[in-house]
Amino acid sequence: MSKGQPIDDHTYSAKKAEIDKLLIGMIKAGASDLHLKVGLAPRIRVNGGLKNTKAPVITEQNMEDLVFEILTGKQKEYFLEHGSFDFAHSLSRMDRFRVNVFRQRGSISLVARHITGNIPAFETLNLPPIVQEIADTAHDGLVLVTGPTGCGKSTTIASMIDYVNRHRSSHIVTIEDPIEYLHMDRKCIVSQREIGIDCANYEDALRGLMRQDPDIVLIGEMRDQETLIAAMRAAETGHLVFGTLHAASAAQTIQRILDLFPQEERDLARATFSLTIKAVISQQLLKGLKPDAKRVPAVEVLLANPIVKKLIAEEREADIPTAIRGGKGEGMQDFTDSLEDLIRREMISLEEGMRCAPNVEELKMALKGVRASSGGLL
Repeated sequence: MSKGQPIDDHTYSAKKAEIDKLLIGMIKAGASDLHLKVGLAPRIRVNGGLKNTKAPVITEQNMEDLVFEILTGKQKEYFLEHGSFDFAHSLSRMDRFRVNVFRQRGSISLVARHITGNIPAFETLNLPPIVQEIADTAHDGLVLVTGPTGCGKSTTIASMIDYVNRHRSSHIVTIEDPIEYLHMDRKCIVSQREIGIDCANYEDALRGLMRQDPDIVLIGEMRDQETLIAAMRAAETGHLVFGTLHAASAAQTIQRILDLFPQEERDLARATFSLTIKAVISQQLLKGLKPDAKRVPAVEVLLANPIVKKLIAEEREADIPTAIRGGKGEGMQDFTDSLEDLIRREMISLEEGMRCAPNVEELKMALKGVRASSGGLL
């Protein structure tokens, strides 16, 4: 069980920890991540690439001092027993870090991801307009944001939650490990629960969820069968449920979800999922060309229209890419569509687009104005 640090104002100390100097430095450098490893100088990730810093090489004693200064006694005990630990660390209400400490080759290492308290607006994220439309119009069902680690899933979903918070009068409950973005109460009441601080684990948090009268639920990560069942039940009973999942595409998302269930339960899970799914937004981050957009998302969007629901129910995930191509008029797009658009708008280079294309020849044809027909699915 992961345990995080509290994020309320009283947890911020005027006396800074030694590691905070490195974290402040990475913020000034515009870095997304800080990497600390014994025997190396600290490194930071800027615009997707790791860069050296001028800080001294870290010794074993340095590393222990840096890490153990920011862990509570119980957290240190857990880490020493298990060899890995996730938690949140805050410099202020506006600058927070998702931190993982772990052992490798007998030494301690640390990676900290900068999570700013400023939730970016949609227009700054270069997301397709349909993403804002989903946040605006969806009132029930399951909305999943998927992609590999570090692809911006948390930022996208935080912006969607923030949009809802500004435009509806609802109760939003988030269950996160750890909390990454702080949402202020605006038109909505926002209750944010952190695993290890506000509840023992996902199972306990989900068990009490419906007694908290939520309208909208965010589950930080769909990590197992029990989490997904709770999400689908909430969606079935008229709630809007947001969640994240590690998957490379919309079709893979569906397969990964169904793979969480044993074979004898899969038919029921498939039927329930086909009824509750509202949208799947899959993304990956690419190297941008513009100074104000150095990292740009390529985004695939699947909307659960009647055709898509029928494909899922009939075990026809292989036809999902065709359904996406046939749903352009509704706002659907695949990665090829997204890459084509980014290249045409000079947001990314042609080389970057080709490097990330799921099918290079298909992207070349799209840039020439030719795409394969979606065909008939029914």
